Amino acid sequence: MKTFAAKSEEVDKKWILIDAEGLVVGRLASLIALRLKGKHRAIYTPHVDCGDNIVVINAAKVAFTGNKFNDKEYHRHTGYPGGIKTTTPKRLLEGKFPERVIEKAVERMLKRGPLQRKLMGNLKVYKGTEHPHEAQKPETLDVAKLNSKNVRT
Repeated sequence: MKTFAAKSEEVDKKWILIDAEGLVVGRLASLIALRLKGKHRAIYTPHVDCGDNIVVINAAKVAFTGNKFNDKEYHRHTGYPGGIKTTTPKRLLEGKFPERVIEKAVERMLKRGPLQRKLMGNLKVYKGTEHPHEAQKPETLDVAKLNSKNVRT
């Protein structure tokens, strides 16, 4: 018996639409990372992009549990000595690019490398309800119904 290894040409990629309004960021990012990687499929192969294309809308309306909205810190470095910059989810969500909260959460859940960069290209995040992917006819995934803890009330 031979071990099955999927080829990228054989994979049937779907388009998934997720409405992020009121959803907890970490749980949402975990589910998105799982679907991007393709681990929900029987044909999962670690070195092949066998996941789905995911469109996330209402990214500006995500929720954090506890005091993370104000207390959590995101760090980045400019590359210069003493160049560490820190921000909070509150400042990111009220800023110009609130979709970066979800993008960074998903990006940090995937293993770094060429495949991660390709998988991140399959993720489209929008701060409002408008998105240009109607032609792909994305299927709606109701994350709130999967588990009651996925929604912050």
